Amino acid sequence: MKVKICGITDVNTALAAVDSGADAIGFVFAESKRRIEEEKAREIIAELPDDIMKVGVFVNEEQAEIERIAAKVGLTHVQLHGNESPEFCRGLSLPVIKAYSVEGKDRLAELKQFPCEFLLLDGPKGKYHGGNGLVFDWSILKNQDSFGKKIILAGGLNEGNVIKALGEAQPYMVDVSSGVETDGKKDVQKIQRFIDKVKGNRTGRKLR
Repeated sequence: MKVKICGITDVNTALAAVDSGADAIGFVFAESKRRIEEEKAREIIAELPDDIMKVGVFVNEEQAEIERIAAKVGLTHVQLHGNESPEFCRGLSLPVIKAYSVEGKDRLAELKQFPCEFLLLDGPKGKYHGGNGLVFDWSILKNQDSFGKKIILAGGLNEGNVIKALGEAQPYMVDVSSGVETDGKKDVQKIQRFIDKVKGNRTGRKLR
């Protein structure tokens, strides 16, 4: 099972997450309390191993701006959290993770039309398009065909509920942000415990 730690804003936390076994690191370039400046993201990504996914999160951003930021900071994937169309996703040069705020299963079938390998299923929208820490009903994913995509499960996950989430949703990857924070800041001990819980043992690597 793969783990993405999203909303990273400093190099020490990024390296600690990777050492704990994270497979992907997320950087928010949209309106958010976790928004990161381009230069800071570039500095962090330069320190990360090549095999780690470096994901930039955008909301209704212009294609040219996404491409510019991705090239500047060194992203490997683009996560789209807004109202982007399948055509918009198709026009990007990097692999796309299309995010969708789940409020029921009525519209899930529409996600099949997106030309991307990954779908991120998040909780209902709050103040921001993502990262609100809201859980949705994972049981609606049972008996789904995964839309022919790799499902990334997000929304309100933490070390206390992630095992249940894995059992019900059976995703390809889990994505956590607020669930590994203390007082609004990433907590490396919570990151470690979350990843250990997901992966079942100590799988971290040593970078230095």
